Amino acid sequence: MSSTAGQVIRCRAAVAWEAGKPLVIEEVEVAPPQTNEVRVKILFTSLCHTDVYFWEAKGQNPLFPRIYGHEAGGIVESVGEGVTDLKPGDQVLPVFTGECKECAHCKSEESNMCDLLRINTDRGVMLNDGKSRFSINGKPIYHFVGTSTFSEYTVIHVGCLAKINPLAPLDKVCVLSCGISTGLGATLNVAKPAKGSTVAVFGLGAVGLAAAEGARIAGASRIIGVDLNSSRFEEAKKFGATEFVNPKDYNKPVQEVIAEMTNGGVDRSVECTGHIDAMISAFECVHDGWGVAVLVGVPHKDAVFKTHPMNLLNERTLKGTFFGNYKPRSDLPSVVEKYMSKELEVEKFITHTVPFSEINKAFEYMLRGEGLRCIIRMEE
Repeated sequence: MSSTAGQVIRCRAAVAWEAGKPLVIEEVEVAPPQTNEVRVKILFTSLCHTDVYFWEAKGQNPLFPRIYGHEAGGIVESVGEGVTDLKPGDQVLPVFTGECKECAHCKSEESNMCDLLRINTDRGVMLNDGKSRFSINGKPIYHFVGTSTFSEYTVIHVGCLAKINPLAPLDKVCVLSCGISTGLGATLNVAKPAKGSTVAVFGLGAVGLAAAEGARIAGASRIIGVDLNSSRFEEAKKFGATEFVNPKDYNKPVQEVIAEMTNGGVDRSVECTGHIDAMISAFECVHDGWGVAVLVGVPHKDAVFKTHPMNLLNERTLKGTFFGNYKPRSDLPSVVEKYMSKELEVEKFITHTVPFSEINKAFEYMLRGEGLRCIIRMEE
């Protein structure tokens, strides 16, 4: 075991003290892992829009002070009681959702929505004892989605850690622990486009571009990118997009535009914006008889999906997905192998890199809509 096993570790963490205010690099105390927990040394983390959304505290229960971060890569420092499949030195990706391997969802081949470890954005403590493993001068600092990777060390439930190839470069594959896998899996695991088929992707942020990348890997012949920001179209070509539609350029619903372009509709569509109008358009733009639409984006809590039942009776299928239907522990290692075998390119998602001391720059890039993923190097 490592020399720090069983002891409190003092390290740097970026703490959000209040909503929307810059994070502050503080010295925090990180307690040892308890039963079914693992303490991880984070080497690289990246900023996802979900971190920003909860940091801004718009529309959900604000919980501060808190350590955000959930897209990351690191090394196991020590393990708590009952942890048998991880050991110090293992390379891992923390994941905001988990896989206990024992509940009905984990035992089902069709679901990845673990009863025990499914994402909980309100909970700021560990499941084991309802307490935080982070503190400053004895005052607890809350966790975020069970990961809190904006800290040099963090404590995570073993079910939320995917053990990956020790040769995988963590500064690249860390982005596979959330958004990229979500978009990729939505296409490959849920939409399942056949080779030569047509696919429409709504929203060309990181998740949407990953969905387009999935369509490219599947061999789709036409990949239509739909976005209200035409400046994203050039970038999307790198991810396989072949054509573009900006709904603002037309005086009729975008689903009608796409139906005209594709002789009745696309074979598959993937919606990655979370806006209800885009969700409806994504469903109504697929071809009757065989079209499948997949919803990825998270809607406003009061949003209502409205479409005429005939759209379903005419043999269109509407599906939803969570984390691209990947089970974190079982499936994420194979996504990393797609990168290692050069089937999947992740470098093109990484547009910025900053040292940990400049983590607030990553928030500035995201808020200005610049780039896709900013990698934060913990060791400077």
